[in-house]
Amino acid sequence: MPKVQPSRRSKLEPPEGWSDLEPTLLEFKQKMRDAENESAAGKRRVETTWSVMRVHHQRSRYIYDLFYKRKAISRKLYDYCVKNGHADANLIAKWRKQGFEKLCCLQCIQARDTAHGTACICRVPKAKLEEGRVVECVHCGCRGCASTD
Repeated sequence: MPKVQPSRRSKLEPPEGWSDLEPTLLEFKQKMRDAENESAAGKRRVETTWSVMRVHHQRSRYIYDLFYKRKAISRKLYDYCVKNGHADANLIAKWRKQGFEKLCCLQCIQARDTAHGTACICRVPKAKLEEGRVVECVHCGCRGCASTD
């Protein structure tokens, strides 16, 4: 006799408060779709993914601010958003650590992705850079996400 599978429908139901969050997340979904479909004509090879990375950051930051800063959503709703891919749990975990509050993407702190085995140039505080030097991250187009301290 086959095993009876428990109903998983109840786990997939969005928690209370989802209706307040859904319109904004749908806007982010549309922005992401537009960024993915945008033409790469006239752009450098590395610039083609910058708009996608920017929308990904904004969407994760929105949920991070709602849960950790404003405390406007419940833990259950936060976990639901992370589980369903509306927020990047690893990026949010870094934002909670000192010195990474303004981190743009996880690629910028991975030393193996750089030529010299160090962090990305956007992680260098502006005070330690040459005067008038324009910094632009190769990974995501960030112009400086290091702390000011």
